[in-house]
Amino acid sequence: MTEQEASICRPILIGWSLAAIVLTLAMADSIITLRFIDPDDAMRLMEACDWLAGQSWWDVSQHRLNSGDFPMHWSRLVDLPLAAGLALTAPLGGAAAIRITMVVVPLVSLLTAMALVAQITRRLAGTDRARYAVLLVPLSASLVYQLRPMRIDHHGWQIVLALAATALLLAQPSRRVGALAGLALAALLTISLEGMPIAASIAGVAALAWAWQPHRRGHLLALVWSLFGGALLLHLVTRGPAFFAPACDAIAPGWLAMLGTAAIGTSLATLAQPTTVAIRIAALATAGAATAATLALVSPACLAGPFATLPPLVHDIWYVGVSEGRPLWEQTADWAAMTIGLPLVGLIATAHAWRCATGEAKLRWALLLLLLASATLVAIMVNRAGATANALAIPGAATLLAALLHRARAIPSLGKRLAATAGAFLLASPGQVAAIGVVAAKTLTPADGTRPSEGQHVPPCERVGDVRVIDRLPAGMIFAPIDIGPDIIATTHHQALAGGYHRAPRPMDVVLEAFTGPPETARRLILASGADYLAGCPGFNETEIYRRDHPDGLWARLERGERFDWLQPIATGTPALAWRVIRPLPSPNPRP
Repeated sequence: MTEQEASICRPILIGWSLAAIVLTLAMADSIITLRFIDPDDAMRLMEACDWLAGQSWWDVSQHRLNSGDFPMHWSRLVDLPLAAGLALTAPLGGAAAIRITMVVVPLVSLLTAMALVAQITRRLAGTDRARYAVLLVPLSASLVYQLRPMRIDHHGWQIVLALAATALLLAQPSRRVGALAGLALAALLTISLEGMPIAASIAGVAALAWAWQPHRRGHLLALVWSLFGGALLLHLVTRGPAFFAPACDAIAPGWLAMLGTAAIGTSLATLAQPTTVAIRIAALATAGAATAATLALVSPACLAGPFATLPPLVHDIWYVGVSEGRPLWEQTADWAAMTIGLPLVGLIATAHAWRCATGEAKLRWALLLLLLASATLVAIMVNRAGATANALAIPGAATLLAALLHRARAIPSLGKRLAATAGAFLLASPGQVAAIGVVAAKTLTPADGTRPSEGQHVPPCERVGDVRVIDRLPAGMIFAPIDIGPDIIATTHHQALAGGYHRAPRPMDVVLEAFTGPPETARRLILASGADYLAGCPGFNETEIYRRDHPDGLWARLERGERFDWLQPIATGTPALAWRVIRPLPSPNPRP
């Protein structure tokens, strides 16, 4: 470790410690009550627990959903830190082990992300600017959302790996550094194929760097070949017997063929050592076209995306309602501002830093500018990519913050100096303005325990945990809305029918058709599912769609208090609603 690197360690540890304390306190209620941020966090916990309980490393299907017939596409790589945390804390008891793990693992990813952002900034603008970058990480709402306690899904590790590859891209080029960057990208894609746009952007920027500086050839070739080789090896390790199974939603033979073509094409493009930048870029473009053509030839179905075959009802209610996968213009105004504010400021600040830089620093700023522009475009198209764009915007924003604070310190009036200092932080991290507005709006809005909608007959659930009272019932199959299925299997001894995972569209279709369809249809579907109970939470997004858009459907009628002779109401003591399915079900057309 160099002296400069050592000098930034203390600010990183101090900044992380303060952020960890604040975030843990802010999430204290969720930690105590085990309230998951997202259904995927509950499902991720179950994946790790099931593996520790003896489920095969290569079997990631969820055996407590749909009577065991519930395939998943997730990667075991994300389960490793969770399993380690659960195993190390097991002597403290299962409940404590789960809570400690769900706090510590995300905070470790936060520390890693802060260190990488600081490292990137240091390489671009020096140690002083890196300290400001450390301050800005916890001020990014969309970044902290993915790195706070209880957020154990894969997004945090994808951010970390993208930052690691970026830090290596901006390091002194060498074969070793390129190989490490390629391995980081291979792990990123193995965790989730949704990282393909940022991985392709990093590899593409590395290729353009070679086009500008041909001496980077070794770095580029090491990156693309280690990306291909690393993805191949990780696919073998994590999929095992299913190595050759085709897939569009995870690394599979088609995607590996594409990565192999990219490695071969890049090698051929650099082998001839073209003499001009334009010819080098043209050679790279040819390699890119061959890469895209390989995917089209080997796995043409993947061109339509993994959600193309969803049943209409699942697409219209579930898929369209998953906001993290939707474009920026479909988000609420406050969340859109929190997502895109920092990247836009970062683009401006990074462009200014590039114009002012000289020598090797100018090229590094140019590489980051290209990468940030690409990441911002991806974030506009897919909201969940916003956290990575925010992270890549911080080095530029840190230089802006340093310049603004320098001017603020020169103001003689204390009041004006304090106002200018606060303004500097808000300008350098504009997403905080939206976040403060959201908090203020929630604080000023009176919480009367009711939802402002017509035709209300029951109070809404305040939290998904309200439905967990069904744990006191004898173990059975719960027929419940899609979004609470993972919570049910993670916090009760019951099984559930469905969760929001596209490899199992039929259970989702059954749940949606039953809750939105007429009682006669629901009765048939619930009987066929083998469900013992029916349960749900009024006031949640999913059940509100049922009630609002399908007023004659089963759920809307149950909320209105209608009774059916095949459902026996169960007193829950909470706003959650539950019924026992009566078996054998009475005939819908009783004889006179």
